[in-house]
Amino acid sequence: MNIQIIAVGQKMPKWVDLAFDEYAKRLPRQQSVQLSCIATASRKTGQTRQRIQQQEAQKIEQKIKPGSLLIALDEKGKHWSTLEWANQYRLWLQQYSQVNFVIGGPDGLDPLLVKRANQTIALGRMTMPHGLARVVLMEQLYRVWSVVEGHPYHRE
Repeated sequence: MNIQIIAVGQKMPKWVDLAFDEYAKRLPRQQSVQLSCIATASRKTGQTRQRIQQQEAQKIEQKIKPGSLLIALDEKGKHWSTLEWANQYRLWLQQYSQVNFVIGGPDGLDPLLVKRANQTIALGRMTMPHGLARVVLMEQLYRVWSVVEGHPYHRE
């Protein structure tokens, strides 16, 4: 199964890239994670939040392979425990060759894109910077892989 994280925003602080890369390098080659960054839409005068979200959604859609699973990260999404994540991961392994996680930009994701998603999940009830969301998602993907594979990283 291939995992792609599609994230709006290109220039993250160095600590974000370092932390993301740390978890990415821990995963075996057969479970690699690709990060695809989408440029934020221009915030010109007169641009509405809706229009910005639509422009970013168009770029996101171009990164999604037909027939792959689309998971939107949204504050209104489901809250999963690590073991619930692991159960979902097992299902994804059986059903999909490509899984896409989408992290919106400063204005969030286009509601139509969220509605189109196969699943919508939340990383918690707190608001966090988009760079930190990347790191938290990557850590959870590594943790879930470790649960499924019986690696000692996750302790119950």
